[in-house]
Amino acid sequence: KNPPAVTKHSRPSAHRSQPIVAILKMIYYRAFALAAFVARPCTAAADGESAALSKNPIRKVVTMLQAMQKRVEQEGEKEEELYDKFMCFCKTGGGELSASISSAEAKVPAVSSDIEAAESKLAQTKEDLKTAQA
Repeated sequence: KNPPAVTKHSRPSAHRSQPIVAILKMIYYRAFALAAFVARPCTAAADGESAALSKNPIRKVVTMLQAMQKRVEQEGEKEEELYDKFMCFCKTGGGELSASISSAEAKVPAVSSDIEAAESKLAQTKEDLKTAQA
């Protein structure tokens, strides 16, 4: 087999590779400087807003997660309080409801006898009215 033919464009020359290395070094140094700038702590912030804007992205995410954790804990406490109130209502409300039902059942015969008495009185009054009109 014959080796591939070397053309003028297939292999960089020595003077062509030096600018590429210089460009790569410059990109590397700028990326390093940018990373160092982003990762440095903010110590000269005067107010809270400028401090929040100058924090690095990882700190922002951690702060956001801590705020979410606090909010979830507060919601959990509220839900636990509501659950305790509901369970208390279930325990006491059931007893009150059964007492109310039993007292209503005890009143049923008395109320039905009152209704019968009122109906007989009504019938008597209608009969008295007819006799008075005649």
